[in-house]
Amino acid sequence: MWKDKAPLLSSNPYQRALARFWVDYLDKKIYSSIRGTILNSKGEEQEKAKKELLEGLKVLEEELQAPLWSWFYAIETLVNISIEAACPKLIAWAKRCMQRESASKSLPDSLKIYDFVLQLRKKFGVVD
Repeated sequence: MWKDKAPLLSSNPYQRALARFWVDYLDKKIYSSIRGTILNSKGEEQEKAKKELLEGLKVLEEELQAPLWSWFYAIETLVNISIEAACPKLIAWAKRCMQRESASKSLPDSLKIYDFVLQLRKKFGVVD
């Protein structure tokens, strides 16, 4: 459609399938765990969501090493976990990425994400 822009997906069918798989994985495993961890649960439910989130991030650490860097501060602060302790290679890679201007300028500020999550928690009645 936009001939002067590079396509988002590879022209290689296998590479396109892999990209679609990981997008689906992020949506179903990571984002749903984030919602369950910081927005929709407390107590045992939150503990289960924390475990699922860390397991999902460990898969990303091994397979993709792709960060959701902007969300990590909010997750760690609100549910008292250390993503860095569980996934040190992922965090080290994310920190290296953030040293690149293209990455640091394209991701939202972690504190703004944290404030956004606090507002969502209030809206959903998940306040401590």
